[in-house]
Amino acid sequence: MKLKNKNIWCTVMMIAIVSFDQVTKYLAKTYLYQNDSVVFIDNFIEFTYAENTGIAFSMLSGGRWFLIILTGVLIVGLLFVMFTKTGQRNLWLFWSLGVLVSGAFGNLIDRVFLGYVIDFINPLFVNFAVFNIADCAVTLGSVSLIAYLIYDVFKKEKKDEQDT
Repeated sequence: MKLKNKNIWCTVMMIAIVSFDQVTKYLAKTYLYQNDSVVFIDNFIEFTYAENTGIAFSMLSGGRWFLIILTGVLIVGLLFVMFTKTGQRNLWLFWSLGVLVSGAFGNLIDRVFLGYVIDFINPLFVNFAVFNIADCAVTLGSVSLIAYLIYDVFKKEKKDEQDT
Protein backbone atom coordinates (compact mmCIF):
# COMPACT_ATOMS: atom_id res chain seq x y z
CA MET A 1 0.00 0.00 0.00
CA LYS A 2 1.42 3.38 -0.95
CA LEU A 3 2.22 5.73 1.91
CA LYS A 4 -0.26 8.35 0.71
CA ASN A 5 -3.11 5.82 0.46
CA LYS A 6 -2.28 4.40 3.89
CA ASN A 7 -2.64 7.85 5.46
CA ILE A 8 -5.93 8.51 3.70
CA TRP A 9 -7.49 5.14 4.57
CA CYS A 10 -6.37 5.31 8.17
CA THR A 11 -7.84 8.80 8.47
CA VAL A 12 -11.12 7.53 7.00
CA MET A 13 -11.09 4.64 9.50
CA MET A 14 -10.45 7.02 12.39
CA ILE A 15 -13.28 9.33 11.31
CA ALA A 16 -15.60 6.32 10.97
CA ILE A 17 -14.80 5.03 14.49
CA VAL A 18 -15.24 8.48 16.09
CA SER A 19 -18.47 9.04 14.15
CA PHE A 20 -19.89 5.63 15.10
CA ASP A 21 -18.95 6.29 18.73
CA GLN A 22 -20.62 9.70 18.78
CA VAL A 23 -23.77 8.49 17.00
CA THR A 24 -24.20 5.59 19.43
CA LYS A 25 -23.68 7.91 22.40
CA TYR A 26 -26.28 10.31 20.98
CA LEU A 27 -28.72 7.40 20.61
CA ALA A 28 -27.96 6.25 24.16
CA LYS A 29 -28.64 9.72 25.56
CA THR A 30 -31.77 10.13 23.46
CA TYR A 31 -33.37 6.76 24.18
CA LEU A 32 -31.85 5.50 27.43
CA TYR A 33 -31.42 8.61 29.57
CA GLN A 34 -33.80 8.32 32.57
CA ASN A 35 -35.24 5.10 31.16
CA ASP A 36 -34.88 1.47 32.09
CA SER A 37 -32.16 -0.65 30.56
CA VAL A 38 -32.89 -2.30 27.23
CA VAL A 39 -31.88 -5.93 26.80
CA PHE A 40 -29.99 -6.39 23.55
CA ILE A 41 -29.07 -10.07 23.87
CA ASP A 42 -30.83 -11.89 26.72
CA ASN A 43 -28.46 -12.66 29.64
CA PHE A 44 -25.54 -11.31 27.61
CA ILE A 45 -25.68 -7.54 26.89
CA GLU A 46 -28.04 -4.74 27.78
CA PHE A 47 -27.94 -1.04 27.03
CA THR A 48 -27.87 1.12 30.16
CA TYR A 49 -27.24 4.86 30.23
CA ALA A 50 -24.34 5.91 32.46
CA GLU A 51 -22.23 9.04 32.85
CA ASN A 52 -18.57 8.51 33.72
CA THR A 53 -16.55 11.50 34.93
CA GLY A 54 -13.38 9.42 35.22
CA ILE A 55 -11.55 6.87 33.13
CA ALA A 56 -11.84 3.08 33.24
CA PHE A 57 -13.93 1.91 36.20
CA SER A 58 -14.50 5.60 37.14
CA MET A 59 -10.90 6.08 38.28
CA LEU A 60 -9.84 9.74 38.55
CA SER A 61 -13.47 10.89 38.77
CA GLY A 62 -13.65 14.63 39.05
CA GLY A 63 -10.35 15.18 37.27
CA ARG A 64 -12.01 16.50 34.10
CA TRP A 65 -9.35 19.02 33.05
CA PHE A 66 -6.48 16.74 33.98
CA LEU A 67 -8.04 14.00 31.82
CA ILE A 68 -8.68 16.41 28.96
CA ILE A 69 -5.07 17.65 28.98
CA LEU A 70 -3.61 14.16 29.42
CA THR A 71 -5.76 12.72 26.63
CA GLY A 72 -4.96 15.64 24.34
CA VAL A 73 -1.22 15.25 24.89
CA LEU A 74 -1.43 11.48 24.30
CA ILE A 75 -3.42 11.95 21.09
CA VAL A 76 -0.96 14.52 19.73
CA GLY A 77 1.98 12.26 20.66
CA LEU A 78 0.42 9.19 19.05
CA LEU A 79 -0.48 11.12 15.89
CA PHE A 80 3.10 12.38 15.72
CA VAL A 81 4.40 8.81 15.94
CA MET A 82 1.84 7.63 13.37
CA PHE A 83 2.60 10.23 10.74
CA THR A 84 6.39 10.19 11.05
CA LYS A 85 8.75 7.50 9.80
CA THR A 86 8.47 5.59 13.09
CA GLY A 87 4.77 4.89 12.63
CA GLN A 88 4.92 4.63 8.86
CA ARG A 89 7.34 1.72 8.75
CA ASN A 90 4.81 -0.89 9.81
CA LEU A 91 1.15 -1.11 8.82
CA TRP A 92 0.22 -3.09 11.96
CA LEU A 93 1.70 -0.39 14.22
CA PHE A 94 0.14 2.39 12.16
CA TRP A 95 -3.40 0.98 12.28
CA SER A 96 -3.15 -0.04 15.95
CA LEU A 97 -2.27 3.54 16.86
CA GLY A 98 -5.09 4.81 14.63
CA VAL A 99 -7.69 2.71 16.44
CA LEU A 100 -6.30 3.76 19.82
CA VAL A 101 -6.33 7.47 18.88
CA SER A 102 -9.90 7.17 17.57
CA GLY A 103 -11.17 5.81 20.86
CA ALA A 104 -9.29 8.40 22.89
CA PHE A 105 -10.65 11.18 20.69
CA GLY A 106 -14.23 9.88 20.95
CA ASN A 107 -14.12 10.05 24.74
CA LEU A 108 -12.25 13.38 24.65
CA ILE A 109 -15.16 14.92 22.71
CA ASP A 110 -17.53 13.91 25.51
CA ARG A 111 -15.26 15.21 28.27
CA VAL A 112 -14.79 18.58 26.56
CA PHE A 113 -18.43 19.21 25.61
CA LEU A 114 -20.34 17.32 28.33
CA GLY A 115 -17.94 17.08 31.27
CA TYR A 116 -18.40 13.30 31.36
CA VAL A 117 -18.27 10.31 29.04
CA ILE A 118 -21.49 8.56 28.02
CA ASP A 119 -21.33 4.80 28.57
CA PHE A 120 -24.12 2.43 27.61
CA ILE A 121 -22.94 -1.12 26.88
CA ASN A 122 -23.49 -3.30 29.94
CA PRO A 123 -22.27 -6.91 29.72
CA LEU A 124 -24.53 -9.18 31.75
CA PHE A 125 -22.40 -12.33 31.49
CA VAL A 126 -19.66 -10.87 33.70
CA ASN A 127 -19.49 -8.30 36.48
CA PHE A 128 -17.88 -5.47 34.51
CA ALA A 129 -18.15 -1.71 34.02
CA VAL A 130 -20.55 -0.13 31.55
CA PHE A 131 -18.58 1.05 28.51
CA ASN A 132 -18.93 2.52 25.00
CA ILE A 133 -17.60 2.18 21.45
CA ALA A 134 -14.63 4.50 22.13
CA ASP A 135 -13.64 2.29 25.08
CA CYS A 136 -13.75 -0.72 22.75
CA ALA A 137 -11.47 1.11 20.30
CA VAL A 138 -9.00 2.06 23.04
CA THR A 139 -8.95 -1.53 24.30
CA LEU A 140 -8.61 -3.14 20.87
CA GLY A 141 -6.01 -0.61 19.74
CA SER A 142 -4.02 -1.19 22.94
CA VAL A 143 -4.18 -4.98 22.68
CA SER A 144 -3.10 -4.79 19.04
CA LEU A 145 -0.27 -2.39 19.93
CA ILE A 146 0.97 -4.67 22.72
CA ALA A 147 0.81 -7.68 20.38
CA TYR A 148 2.80 -5.72 17.78
CA LEU A 149 5.43 -4.67 20.33
CA ILE A 150 5.85 -8.26 21.56
CA TYR A 151 6.10 -9.48 17.97
CA ASP A 152 8.64 -6.76 17.18
CA VAL A 153 10.83 -7.65 20.18
CA PHE A 154 10.88 -11.35 19.23
CA LYS A 155 11.52 -10.49 15.59
CA LYS A 156 14.52 -8.36 16.59
CA GLU A 157 15.84 -11.05 18.94
CA LYS A 158 15.56 -13.66 16.19
CA LYS A 159 17.35 -11.36 13.74
CA ASP A 160 20.13 -10.69 16.30
CA GLU A 161 20.57 -14.45 16.81
CA GLN A 162 20.87 -15.00 13.06
CA ASP A 163 23.39 -12.17 12.71
CA THR A 164 25.73 -13.69 15.32
